[in-house]
Amino acid sequence: MEKVIAALWAPRHQSREDFGAALLGTLPQALVAAGASRVRLNLRDATVAPGEALVQQWQAPQQAAVVQFWMPSANARFRGDVDAALAARSAWFAAWLVCESEIIPNTAHPCSTNVSPGKRSEAKFSEAKHESTRRTWGWSQASFITFRSDITRGEAVAHWHSHHTRVAIETQSNFEYVQNLIVRPLTEGAPAYSAFVEECFPLEALERPEVFFDAVGNPAKFKANLDAMMDSCHAFLDFSRNDIIPTSQFDFAHLG
Repeated sequence: MEKVIAALWAPRHQSREDFGAALLGTLPQALVAAGASRVRLNLRDATVAPGEALVQQWQAPQQAAVVQFWMPSANARFRGDVDAALAARSAWFAAWLVCESEIIPNTAHPCSTNVSPGKRSEAKFSEAKHESTRRTWGWSQASFITFRSDITRGEAVAHWHSHHTRVAIETQSNFEYVQNLIVRPLTEGAPAYSAFVEECFPLEALERPEVFFDAVGNPAKFKANLDAMMDSCHAFLDFSRNDIIPTSQFDFAHLG
């Protein structure tokens, strides 16, 4: 089995909310019908709108959604129906083959059927829901990251795995943490990212940095955690070539 990450861009005339609602209503089922499994959608909806200050942008326009799934083979000759499903529902999409490492599995807040996105839920998403829709509690930071060009890929991965992983676990309130090292692009013109990272946090972390860095009521711990994270990130990431977006995570692993 091989894992695929795809970024999707919305048509210019369509809002991110409308685009997400359309994807939520049809894409998971279409991908499963095309041979994919363990489908997950990351959507930029109204629930995560308060986290716009957390966005880091390289691509312009920036991707409006991410879909993750597994296939027996991601080779082009076996991906035709999957690519057609993605193309039919987006203005453009880019896809990558990745190697997944599940650092923190989500055992604290497993998704359940028909969970409300939260107090800022968007009506359009409610209309698009059906009995098999599953939204994960909290929110997901979907990060397309690029390693620094002045160090080797091996050096970047070594720092990421041997140092940064520990920092990310120890300094944040993340209850899910998945690293996806990009093996190769699957589509022509795909942005040259190095990896895709997904981390889930409580909703309050969208607007309260002290929640994000697991330091509520402790300014000294907040500063120490923030400094440790920034020092580690700058050691291996090119901040000018990252696309980091807050998303709502919808899991369709039960389909198919």
